Amino acid sequence: MEWGCDLFKDSSLNSATVKYRDFLLATASGKVEGVKGPSKLLTPFEKTKVAAYTLGAMTPCMRLYAFLGKELQALIDPSESTHPYKKWIDNYSSEGFQASALQTEDLLDKLSVSLTGEELDIIEKLYYQAMELEIEFFNAQMLDQYTVVPLTKGHDRAADRLVIFSDFDLTCTVVDSSAILAEIAIITAPKFDQNQPENQITRMSSANLRNIWGVLSKQYTEEYEQCIEDILPSEKVEEFDYEGLCKALEQFSDFEKIANCRVIESSVLKGLNLDDIKRAGERLILQDGCASFFQSIVKNKSLIADVHILSYCWCGDLIRSAFSSGDLHVLNVHANEFTFKESISTGEIVKNVESPMDKLKAFRGILENCSNDRKNLTVYIGDSVGDLLCLLAADIGIVIGSSSSLKRVGSQFGVSFVPLFPFLVKKQKEYVEGSSSHWKGLSGTLYTVSSWAEIHAFILGW
Repeated sequence: MEWGCDLFKDSSLNSATVKYRDFLLATASGKVEGVKGPSKLLTPFEKTKVAAYTLGAMTPCMRLYAFLGKELQALIDPSESTHPYKKWIDNYSSEGFQASALQTEDLLDKLSVSLTGEELDIIEKLYYQAMELEIEFFNAQMLDQYTVVPLTKGHDRAADRLVIFSDFDLTCTVVDSSAILAEIAIITAPKFDQNQPENQITRMSSANLRNIWGVLSKQYTEEYEQCIEDILPSEKVEEFDYEGLCKALEQFSDFEKIANCRVIESSVLKGLNLDDIKRAGERLILQDGCASFFQSIVKNKSLIADVHILSYCWCGDLIRSAFSSGDLHVLNVHANEFTFKESISTGEIVKNVESPMDKLKAFRGILENCSNDRKNLTVYIGDSVGDLLCLLAADIGIVIGSSSSLKRVGSQFGVSFVPLFPFLVKKQKEYVEGSSSHWKGLSGTLYTVSSWAEIHAFILGW
């Protein structure tokens, strides 16, 4: 009654609740999708297996509620006693419930010890299915107030355009592309220096390539750290200084261009087969949630959206191959390009995007070429110093990962780094009915996230 309703008269089960209830009951009775269950649980092993399956379906509920309890507890004023969900939050954030969640997970681990790899895969599937049902349950609850998220909620196809920009290396990928290209060169090179046909591009031995790449990598790392030191102002500025940051990153741009020239002159990128590059791109491991986010953007028929990848990567073909599946061939790639002679790289690079200034120029050029029939909302996602100018120029700049050099340089020029989720909670609390959620570039504030899942939830919801 404290929420203003009679639970016996006013409540009814929604479909999301029924789905999760039926899923738990079926799992507990041994009816797991794709698994032939025993007619009777005759042996201790069969009983243990079904118990493990059941816990696999229950554990996400415990963990999610424990997580939400702690997150919500941190967001409300401890002195506020009138919050309508105070008892709920107090219960699920309590040490007792946190211990229960851990105990459930520990029991699941113990019951799983004797299971086969195939049976562990089933538990993993049940866990994900349960978590999806939990999310459906929360999404099914009615909201009686305007929310500032997801970002695309108020998107008008007739008047708006969402323009998403993203870096590639270590923003989208787990490994830097330069290391991938160097490894292809080393693996495919001859083992020893030897005479090669006159009509073929001459290549160094794999041993020489590995040594030269090691020297180049070490030199780049040392000079990068020194360059960061050189561009930092002696004292931290009190107010956001975009002009000062631009001047500093012009110096940083010179460093990047010199490093690229050094790579070209070394010939380490000579003799790579285009097919090998494409195969490596197709196998390139992307950050969890990255590809699915872009797929959701390009397949969303309610959105007018453009996606652009801005990258220092030496070879745009590697990027295009990495995104070749899942209809992501529609992404616009802006990167450097290898030159090829009969599908074999010559070692030269077409220098399109080498520096922070090049990225900013490309960013501005893309927006200038957009038609004027819609209002643009720009989002830039990046992880490094080279992304700083674009991150700040976009209406919304999102920093993914934990680059210390990016935050160090930005902070010295007055840039604020704000965790995205707490900021959105604050923005929601401050929302006044009838006002608009306005985002504006060059504010000096960037928003930090730890995963693509956060980006997905912010921009698209679930």
